[in-house]
Amino acid sequence: MTSDALPGRAASQSGLYLRRSGCPEGPVLVMLHGGLGNGDVWYGLESILAERWPGNWVVPDLPGHGRSTRLSHYSYGRMAAHVAQAVAEHVTPGTPVHVLGHSLGGAVALTLASGWFGIDVSTVCAIGTKPLWTDDELAMTAAAAAAPAPVFPTHDDAVRFVLAVAAMGDAVDPASPLCDRLVIGDGDQWETVTDPASLGVGAPDLPGLLAASRARKVLLAAGEHDPLCPPSDLLKTHSEATVLAGAGHYPHLQNPESVWPLLENLLLTA
Repeated sequence: MTSDALPGRAASQSGLYLRRSGCPEGPVLVMLHGGLGNGDVWYGLESILAERWPGNWVVPDLPGHGRSTRLSHYSYGRMAAHVAQAVAEHVTPGTPVHVLGHSLGGAVALTLASGWFGIDVSTVCAIGTKPLWTDDELAMTAAAAAAPAPVFPTHDDAVRFVLAVAAMGDAVDPASPLCDRLVIGDGDQWETVTDPASLGVGAPDLPGLLAASRARKVLLAAGEHDPLCPPSDLLKTHSEATVLAGAGHYPHLQNPESVWPLLENLLLTA
């Protein structure tokens, strides 16, 4: 990172909280986290970007997550529209935009790549974005979205719930500072920071999003041991998907270095 690196934190007019860093010139990388998370899950990868990415990066908290505004209704399109507005505030027209998304963020990234939201996405990579959903899975997420936010008696109970539901348990120590930003409360009233209604976005139409993409390159990837997005399911949808050896649902938390070849591949297409 150069001495004229970009400033860190801001709230955009779209209502999204975001961080921006890197060199003022060069391509922009937008990183979109998964459900129940926030932009802080990318910190490990950002250490690598500071040494290797030839431009800057923007890391928003998605609507209803972290420090961003909650919405009255959630869909991939509405989330993409808010991200597009936030990115447009911080990106000079004509600058190459690359989008890296994880899980929910991967579906939003692919939605942005359609070009329907005013952002010209050069390349896009979605990691761990679940392509196949059962009726039971859809019913379970719809019920969770419609129910009041679960309340827990202790901070640790709330953290354990988030780590379990988000399949983050094998990648994050419950004592990690990241966990303090995933829950909120005091005394015997603790709950997730994430708006539960955001869980009701349903299954993304991955084949449709791939067909609609206007990006010059689209990469899909999944961890070898991802319980939410098994590589075998992803390969049925996209035969050229990358399998990240040894990883679970959060390769960018388990081994950020394993994600860099995907980004390097995107840069080669710019």
